[in-house]
Amino acid sequence: MIMGKILRVNLTTRQITQQPYPEVLARQFMGGAAAAIKLLYDEVDPRVDALGPDNKLIASMGFLAGTSAPATSRVAFVGKSPLSGTVGYSNSGGFFPNELRATGVQAIIVEGKAEAPVYLWIGDDRAEIRDAKDYWGLSTIDTQYYLQQALHDGNIRIACIGPAGEHLVKYAAIINERRAAGRKGLGAVMGAKNLKAIAVRGSKDLPPLADPAAFKAAVQALHAAMKDSPALYHRFRNFGTAGNVELTVGQGDMPAKNFQEPAGEEYLAIGGQAGTGYRVRHFTCDQCPVMAAQVRTVSSGPYAGYTSEGPEFESLYSLGSDMCIADMGACIAMDRLCDELGLDTVSFGATVAMAMELYERGILKPADVDGLDLKFGNHAAAVAVLRKVAYREGVGDLLAEGSRLAAERIGGDAPKYAMHVKGLEFPGYDPRGLKAMGLNYMTTFTGADHSRGHSEQEVFGIPVPQAVDRFAIEGKAALTIFNQDVGASVKDSSMLCTFVVRLALLPKNLGPKLITDFWRAAQGYDVTPEEVVRVGERMTNVARAWNLRAGFTRKDDTLPERLMTEALQTGASKGHVISPADRDRMLDEYYSLHGWDARGVPTPERLKGLGLETLAANLARL
Repeated sequence: MIMGKILRVNLTTRQITQQPYPEVLARQFMGGAAAAIKLLYDEVDPRVDALGPDNKLIASMGFLAGTSAPATSRVAFVGKSPLSGTVGYSNSGGFFPNELRATGVQAIIVEGKAEAPVYLWIGDDRAEIRDAKDYWGLSTIDTQYYLQQALHDGNIRIACIGPAGEHLVKYAAIINERRAAGRKGLGAVMGAKNLKAIAVRGSKDLPPLADPAAFKAAVQALHAAMKDSPALYHRFRNFGTAGNVELTVGQGDMPAKNFQEPAGEEYLAIGGQAGTGYRVRHFTCDQCPVMAAQVRTVSSGPYAGYTSEGPEFESLYSLGSDMCIADMGACIAMDRLCDELGLDTVSFGATVAMAMELYERGILKPADVDGLDLKFGNHAAAVAVLRKVAYREGVGDLLAEGSRLAAERIGGDAPKYAMHVKGLEFPGYDPRGLKAMGLNYMTTFTGADHSRGHSEQEVFGIPVPQAVDRFAIEGKAALTIFNQDVGASVKDSSMLCTFVVRLALLPKNLGPKLITDFWRAAQGYDVTPEEVVRVGERMTNVARAWNLRAGFTRKDDTLPERLMTEALQTGASKGHVISPADRDRMLDEYYSLHGWDARGVPTPERLKGLGLETLAANLARL
């Protein structure tokens, strides 16, 4: 087994211990997010305060990290989400994951709370908790720079939080280099533990592969699939995810004005084509030949001088169309500020879009928003609010809670204008025109999350496992289960980059077969593609069971009233909604196909068939 060790860090006692990676995690959960979620299930009571010392932050890599397989330098961060109260999972790429793997560490479990700000230093066969008072208050960019200077090594890789995490903003991000584990608020979990950063530098070789020749053949097959993709090295490398703006505007499913309408052609000004005028170079994650990151700079206007490694499509929606901002310079500036201050761009933009609608409806008064003219399209006001949120100043203290909790605090009709599922704000795809995407938002264990179970078939027209009508209800339960479980194994457990999976492997349905080849060659397990998919099924069921124990039920598997009652009035998805009847029909079928009962509770037979007998016993006691 090539898996490294688990590093357990107790910040309260300042004790650090090492333990071998359990064979059951490697064999049943493969590693990555699936293993981290199983550790969360085993070690964290779902009823704990997400910002209390009993919550844990788990960083976990897949078995491919640090190998010659391209696009696998990724790390999963898992804990209880302070934003939603659900399983919180976010991941990040860059250079940090492979550097961490080179220290011999496969996963980190951080527990307790330090008395004062600290950072965690991890090198070859050693780890220390060190004083971070000189870095508390710094931006993520400055934290990384000054830590490298203090440690006299510019190649040290650092995952850290900014002021937003320190001030416990519910959607604070964890930033490494300029990559973000952005969603679910796990940066606030770090802040609550007084953990400013994790700094790593390693030089250890991986343990020997079980079959080096077979592993090399799998690497070659992955490279061949990537080169054969008509989109990966062409459209994706040239435009990044920003190219989705043109696609979704054309389909009528890029949201605008807090989901009151679809984005029109004016938002092509923040799309992939327009973005090439701001691009100064490409950048990449470690061991990835695609170099899809777009480094963009604003050269004129009020935001001249701002440079961002993005914005990605989701940020162009949240910082752009959702707030009715069609100014690329403003989007680049806000994207950069979110990275520096440590904010999730999606939840920030969506929460402010809600506030803009409440302001225009008179529910929020000028005095409630510090005298700002918080109307749709006012990017100067949005930038001002961004800084307030990161430091919880004025109206920022309210909006730092996220849309659901902020709306509940405002009261009255405000909650009906919060666009979220289970407290997590929507990404940039309107489910009224993408029915499987809507079912995915309702059922995925983190809330409205595009990274879990994304409906490539509806958005990109990929006919695997079959071609679909994006407006139809029929067959969407089976499709959603396919997307969630295959994605959970091929992407979230092996930690292979989602864009390689989406653009190179899915069109030919190569994912489970290729991961099987890698898994056999690396670990020596006699596995099949079916067993690979079962890893994803286990991850889905473990996360569901944890959420059920946290108090979530079928009633939480739903959409905002707006998306179920207000049909789109313009665009290519005009006239469509997901009605309550459509929701119930899809949920019934989804639960049944999953082997869950009508309440959405996994049956004992289903769990035992996955080798999860302990979960069955726990759920029986609910």
